[in-house]
Amino acid sequence: MKRENILTGSPWEDKMGYCRAVRIGNVIEVSGTVAIVDDEKVKADDAYAQTLNILERIEKVLEDLNVGMKDVIRTRIFTTDIKSFEDVARAHSTFFKDIKPATGFYEVSKLVAPEYLVEIEFTAIATE
Repeated sequence: MKRENILTGSPWEDKMGYCRAVRIGNVIEVSGTVAIVDDEKVKADDAYAQTLNILERIEKVLEDLNVGMKDVIRTRIFTTDIKSFEDVARAHSTFFKDIKPATGFYEVSKLVAPEYLVEIEFTAIATE
């Protein structure tokens, strides 16, 4: 089967040796993704805005692979503060209320930088 890598231009892709997403056949795996914190629209203390930013960005990555959020079958959500559940869940629901992928929500001690409150991984299966 053909392998398709999606790169986004992040300096971490070469530094760490990974890509944003990989598609082999109809299976798509999306790497853990954090928000772009700009301290205007997305602040370092706003788990809701960070989650929305991640979901919006991944929606575009999936579109590059000719699939959509409707094809997501699993999300894995990591947070540095389990108390952010309500905010993260509200943002997640804006994309997945009707799709309802399998989901895990995990508290971790740290993410790659202190301004990141949320990181999400995705699995999608292309149905067409």
